[in-house]
Amino acid sequence: MSQKQMKEAFVSNLNGTSVLEVTQGLCFPAFCILCRGLLIIFSQHLCSVSHTWRTRFLIDFVILIVPLVITLTILSSFIFLETLTVIMYEVWLLYQIYQRRTCYAKVPVQKILEKFLKISLESDYSPAIACYRVTNSVLTAIAILAVDFPLFPRRFAKTEFYGTGAMDFGVGGLIFGTAMVCPEVRRKYIEGSKFNSLRKSLYSVWPLVFLGMGRLAVIKSIGYQEHLTEYGVHWNFFFTIIVVKLITSLLLVIFPLNKSWIVAVSIIILYQLALDFTPLKKLILYGTDGSGTRVGLLNANREGIISTLGYVTIYMAGVQTGLYILRNRAHIKDWIKVACCLLLVAVSFFIALYIVQVNVEAVSRRMANLAFCMWIVASSLMLLSCLLLSDIILSFAKFLTKGARVPCSWKLIQLPPTNKKHSESLVPETEKKESESSLCLITALNRNQLFFFLLSNITTGLVNLMMDTLHSSTSWALLVLSLYMFINCLVTYVLNLQGKIIKFL
Repeated sequence: MSQKQMKEAFVSNLNGTSVLEVTQGLCFPAFCILCRGLLIIFSQHLCSVSHTWRTRFLIDFVILIVPLVITLTILSSFIFLETLTVIMYEVWLLYQIYQRRTCYAKVPVQKILEKFLKISLESDYSPAIACYRVTNSVLTAIAILAVDFPLFPRRFAKTEFYGTGAMDFGVGGLIFGTAMVCPEVRRKYIEGSKFNSLRKSLYSVWPLVFLGMGRLAVIKSIGYQEHLTEYGVHWNFFFTIIVVKLITSLLLVIFPLNKSWIVAVSIIILYQLALDFTPLKKLILYGTDGSGTRVGLLNANREGIISTLGYVTIYMAGVQTGLYILRNRAHIKDWIKVACCLLLVAVSFFIALYIVQVNVEAVSRRMANLAFCMWIVASSLMLLSCLLLSDIILSFAKFLTKGARVPCSWKLIQLPPTNKKHSESLVPETEKKESESSLCLITALNRNQLFFFLLSNITTGLVNLMMDTLHSSTSWALLVLSLYMFINCLVTYVLNLQGKIIKFL
């Protein structure tokens, strides 16, 4: 067996893990982000030294990236214990910040909470959405290389027919995150000019065509290992995004934005009915002749082509979620309601997912069926609710500390804001300028998300071509993974320092 065949067999015929374990691993980064924010505030009590960009990058890398590398590899069996440990440490940090508070020092805790709930927020974006997109990008980047090493748990890799592997969430989560900030949701295009919006959306995908064709040409020319049942012979991630973007742009012209959830439900129900009562499922799994043929364009790429219907559903669900989250809200108490609402909906989706898996069909990334779409949406909403709750806790810590500055977090303003120009800020005016060009790894990765993903794919390929990943020791694999993530993050970070944003969508 050749090296290529060995690597392909190493990532094939896997069955995944439990939904609970994937959810725990997915929400763990939210606690890392909160821990980073609380540490920044706590350190401002101890010293007020302004760090250089190198120091800030290293701090973010050590707190946000390194724990995820370890969690997906050597400590994968202790995700719950890791999360519990981080939460306990955050409770201690929050208590220390409360004890050292410089605002409302002699006010009882009940009064402090009452005043906090009346605080307004001033933000040009939603930190939770930015952190969601970055979390998904980082986890995906780590996994696409780690999966080629023996230290990566096989249960986290992509499943063959049915199941929920940690890597199965990647593409669905990215599409959901892209939909939440799509131009239609952000009202980037002029209201009433839907066809102008459609024209610009169609034009925006042309770079992805070159990326998809370029990836196809490189993979075939160098004989790089491929997992054919992921997308097919010629199809890849970029082609899926192109088709999803084209279809959803047309749907958003035809249907009102606030009815996106109805479109999503309609598409996935019809698709699932087709899987259950037509030969469509057999076609996806075994080809037109029932023996797994790859002859002909459809047979060769049947997984990638047909599964786009499921990803269109996920995109439309993301549009509806983005509309809800990006609604204009001023008060902290309103955002608490949003976080609780998302958490309640996520739990409801998980309950419905269990019912669907028992009575209809199990989760299948290969088909992107009803259960798969429900799982992606439920997991996304759970992660968003955790990130929102983390933002709220971090805002409370900032509320207690005069002059607290944390990148990628809400700015707080006093109430009642009779005039926005004269509203009293709880933080120095310099923070506004600092936040806009913040030396923050989260900001850098969010602004160049697809570039970071493309760079990660290139460096993953280089590592696989230069070394035998299958027979690497645990220590060597950890070193390579850490260096790989360090380079990818550093390049993206420096790009952001120079004010360059490379967008493909």
